[in-house]
Amino acid sequence: MSGRKKSFSVEENETISECLARMDREGYRPVRRMEKPVFIEEKKKGKVEYKPISQKIIFEGIKK
Repeated sequence: MSGRKKSFSVEENETISECLARMDREGYRPVRRMEKPVFIEEKKKGKVEYKPISQKIIFEGIKK
């Protein structure tokens, strides 16, 4: 059963539709969408701050 799930990330310069089409070509259908923030580390006056710079969209798919 563990081989039935696979994660697909929307790559840079790829639309969500293109990612979903890639999933379909590989025989998967989306069951879950996740968005994860991407942070950058900045040092200010000796303190480390994390600032969000973008979001990563990830689809979880299962075999059709």
